[in-house]
Amino acid sequence: MPARNAARNGRPRIPEATVSRLPVYLRALLELVGEQVPTVSSERLAELAGVNAAKVRKDLSYLGSYGTRGVGYDVSFLVDQVGRELGMTRDWPVVIVGLGNLGRALANYRGFSNRGFRVAALLDTDPALIGEQVGDRPVRHIDELEAAVAEEGAAVGIIATTAASAQEVADRLVRAGVTAILNFAPVVLSVPDNVSLRKVDLAIELQILTFYQNQQNRLCPAATPSP
Repeated sequence: MPARNAARNGRPRIPEATVSRLPVYLRALLELVGEQVPTVSSERLAELAGVNAAKVRKDLSYLGSYGTRGVGYDVSFLVDQVGRELGMTRDWPVVIVGLGNLGRALANYRGFSNRGFRVAALLDTDPALIGEQVGDRPVRHIDELEAAVAEEGAAVGIIATTAASAQEVADRLVRAGVTAILNFAPVVLSVPDNVSLRKVDLAIELQILTFYQNQQNRLCPAATPSP
């Protein structure tokens, strides 16, 4: 979702690239909490997050966190800071539209709850699926989309439908009051400026991976057997 965040309390607006790294820092910090590590240096956090230490320090400075020279950052405090910035202090009801294989996987994913997201409603058009329990929720008919959004106060919608129906679903989500959409359908969607939209295209991600694999193979071609 685009980083549409304005400057607050005298702090500069957080760049989108920094926003995209905050969840990575949070994941690393939660691992440190699990290991009962009280403080972390920017170098160690950078290693865990796969970036350089200067970038970590710059990113965290947008949160007003500068650490202590020779000590580093207080891990628990930093978890609270990053979590608050990412909205994890709130409950975020999520509606998932499209209960094919991908939609089912998302509905059953247990990692949402400890990140502040609650799967609140599941919707599909297939009569054979209506009423079926997936994860902790029954599948409801798409005709109940508006009611489900209103009942749950959902601000986040996940689209896991076919490309042909994705735009219509997005339009309905927006009209129902959803202001953040995560789109898994292989199509570019159009939404109003006040709606945050993120697209996840698994095929594109795989193609990017194979691009780098090709580059690596060109630099280090596999040895061919001698005749």
